[in-house]
Amino acid sequence: MPHHDPQTLIPHLQAIPYFAGLEPALLLEIAQAAIWREYAAGAMVFLEGEFSLNLYYLAFGWIKVVKMSAEGREQVLRFLGPGDVFNEVGVFVSRPNPATAIALEHCGVWLLQRQQVRRVLEAHPAMLLQVLENMARRIAYLAEMVAELSLHTVEARLARLLLDQAQGGVVQRQRWNTQAEMAARLGTVPDVLSRALRSLSDAGLIAVDRQQFRILDARGLSERALLKE
Repeated sequence: MPHHDPQTLIPHLQAIPYFAGLEPALLLEIAQAAIWREYAAGAMVFLEGEFSLNLYYLAFGWIKVVKMSAEGREQVLRFLGPGDVFNEVGVFVSRPNPATAIALEHCGVWLLQRQQVRRVLEAHPAMLLQVLENMARRIAYLAEMVAELSLHTVEARLARLLLDQAQGGVVQRQRWNTQAEMAARLGTVPDVLSRALRSLSDAGLIAVDRQQFRILDARGLSERALLKE
């Protein structure tokens, strides 16, 4: 069945903590009202300053959420992958978007209509608590990001990012995960990031290639990340 058939959305809704346990009739109501959108790489999903009052479910592809300076420099706030839900604030508050969402590759998104989502949340307080908990985690994450950007060097931030993302000592790189994208995430520029990567590599802490970063010395990388034992 095609991605844009509402029936294909229902099992995905059931896997989202917000909607887990809802009766089939309510899931069908949300799915039938949802709007399907596809975006090419580089397309704007929504713009900072515009109104977007839907809850978004990313079916496939990757998206970045960014703040942009007047000079066009980006600070990546988060990357979104398949199965992620975003723009919860738009469900509760009628205010302009605080950031811009950009497709990193071809992606498909379901727009879950505000009216249906609010109706379900109001009728199921346990779901509302799930949303609030998720938003609280997001606030804590943003507070940690501010501290990282203001208190730690690019090398320390890079070391922490690699340790956080590693699985089995390896960080796989998406096709779009260029040094420019990594620099935007770490709040720096590509040249500075390149020097930090070279420093960690020369110290024998990591190995770098096009597809992945391999952590060779996790203890040493933790010391560079200024992490406590």
